[in-house]
Amino acid sequence: MLTYELRKADGGPLYYALYRAIRDDIAAGELVPGEKLPSKRALAEHLGVSAVTVESAYRLLIDEGYAVSRERSGYYVLAVGALGPGQNAGREPLRLLPEETAETGADFPYSLWFRTLRRVIADQGSRLVARSPNEGCAVLRNAIARYLLRCRGMHAQPEQIVVGSGSEQLYGAVVRMLGSDKLYAVEWPSYGQIEAVYRGMGARVERLSMGPDGVDSAALAATKADVLHVTPFHSWPSGVTAPAAKRYEYLQWAARPGRYLVEDDFDSEFSMPGKPLESLYTMDERGAVIYLNTFSRSLAPSMRMGYMIVPEALLPAYRERVGMYSCSVPVLEQYALAAFIDQGHFERHLNRVRRKLKER
Repeated sequence: MLTYELRKADGGPLYYALYRAIRDDIAAGELVPGEKLPSKRALAEHLGVSAVTVESAYRLLIDEGYAVSRERSGYYVLAVGALGPGQNAGREPLRLLPEETAETGADFPYSLWFRTLRRVIADQGSRLVARSPNEGCAVLRNAIARYLLRCRGMHAQPEQIVVGSGSEQLYGAVVRMLGSDKLYAVEWPSYGQIEAVYRGMGARVERLSMGPDGVDSAALAATKADVLHVTPFHSWPSGVTAPAAKRYEYLQWAARPGRYLVEDDFDSEFSMPGKPLESLYTMDERGAVIYLNTFSRSLAPSMRMGYMIVPEALLPAYRERVGMYSCSVPVLEQYALAAFIDQGHFERHLNRVRRKLKER
């Protein structure tokens, strides 16, 4: 008769502990192919467990191919080969990781956000379990387009807007769209993930040194890059904001056919009232600026949502080379953010944060 000391391992059920004990004996060759297993009732009485526990363990053995049930005969071991004890033999207890401490600012409007979520769940129903279009849900792309025109003076058709899960994914989309064979120039020093993603996508990267107002003019004039990635509002870690003259210099650099600017508009929502700076996208007349922004800074780091504005002339290339990739932002979050923007909550939140920054 099989004898095991059964206990609930790792919080699992007793039948699973019995299944593992019998499975390990079969894998180690202790129970040979064709050997009959004890009846459910006999093994249950022997081990002091319920017949349901034994039946559940036997059923799992059958499902996994370790045993077979023969009508009016019983349960028999199947041939699976000598597999050894497996990777779980003698394993240590789980070493649980310390849970993260929330560090998102007190400025985040929790009550408004969760109220918006509840309303969206109640109103939208089955739409929230449908698959998102690859470029993002129309409701969010429309909301972003309206917000940009209303508050930033940026005119972008919703079809130009692509929703993604944060800046890193959008950096990758830029390389797929423009090609990894091109030379990408980045500010130096700059946010490390920009260069890391570009190189990870197989692109060549050139670092251009920063001056007091942006990319050094001599370095910009000398580069043979095809694409220039800049953060004109707030370059990190230097903190440099490019003035209008430097922005025109970037646009003049991109005037040559085949060159593109990637405008990473990090932190731009927090520009102080009375000191507006036009985006490169708005100043551009040639359609050479690919605009990127996220909600991770303006709302919360957990908001893994961002967007890219694709110039109209590049839309065919985007659809051909990137359009087959699924949108990785959950539909619920897209609908909630669209409602949050359309109901004015986002703008009021930004105004509150700006006032606090001004007071500091």
